[in-house]
Amino acid sequence: MSDARAFDAAVAGAGFPDGLRPGRLGILQLHVGKRCNLRCHHCHVDAGPHRTEKMSRATLEDVVALVDRLQARNDDHVRLHTVDLTGGAPELHPEFRWLVSEFRGRGLHVIDRCNLAVLLLTAFADLPEFLARNGVEVVASLPHWRAPNTDAQRGDGAFEKSIAGLKRLNDAGYGKGDPARRLTLMHNPAGAFLSSGRAAMEREWKAGLARTQGVSFDGLLMLNNMPIARFLDNLTVRGDAERYRTMLAAQFNPAAVPGLMCRDTWNVGCDGTLYDCDFNGVLGVPMRRADGSTVTVADADVDDLAGRRIGTGAHCFGCTAGAGSGCGGATT
Repeated sequence: MSDARAFDAAVAGAGFPDGLRPGRLGILQLHVGKRCNLRCHHCHVDAGPHRTEKMSRATLEDVVALVDRLQARNDDHVRLHTVDLTGGAPELHPEFRWLVSEFRGRGLHVIDRCNLAVLLLTAFADLPEFLARNGVEVVASLPHWRAPNTDAQRGDGAFEKSIAGLKRLNDAGYGKGDPARRLTLMHNPAGAFLSSGRAAMEREWKAGLARTQGVSFDGLLMLNNMPIARFLDNLTVRGDAERYRTMLAAQFNPAAVPGLMCRDTWNVGCDGTLYDCDFNGVLGVPMRRADGSTVTVADADVDDLAGRRIGTGAHCFGCTAGAGSGCGGATT
């Protein structure tokens, strides 16, 4: 049995005999561009300073129009509450602030997936204050609260830049318990193993960062590394790819399936194509209607998509292993 068929069989045993199906749509995730000021070893979208792909203004306007259509509904299929801005470094998109203003003006919760080092760029000196004024939640990627572990994933000096970015956010009121200025850190394991023990790790990180760096944050999310793109390349070089895939499948948790992010999230790629998740976007597996046609942000209709089968593959074991994993952290 292929790994993709093995995942579908596992999902069937978890209560989805006809394949993974969506629940109620609540989150629109926008992959606004692949440009980034960093080039991390674990990056699943292969982002970096060399990438030029970004969402066009026309596509962004289609996104805003889609948000308006979704907000006009509040039923069993959709109750949109969050727009999640990701990349690359989403702040590098020239329309980033316009987007934030559009979505906040519609009463939506906005998430900025920030690498922290971007806040040190001269052009972004006032960005923490802009985010704070608009009540944007910052979900900041930080490999570890100790410097060697972070620099190993992001390069020498990355930890120091991350701490400087955290201090700027703290100065703007983030990470101090204010729900309108929530600062969440996102942790990826440094190697071919699962994230685990979130509560204990959060306590350790809060104490460690406060003691050694004088910075604070509100919560910690943990995301399993997916065996795709740059992380898969590194696994292959080390001869670890097959072992990691086997471990993910062996750690399949049926309880993680109902909360998978693909069930309540639409992901919009740079060109406006819709995907069931960010990982499918990287792999070029688009969202499909029941008739097999692909979907764009301009022609997406909830009624056409509510009963679709979510696109799955072997990589999906990464989201169902252990406590489950997704852009919102554990799914159990």
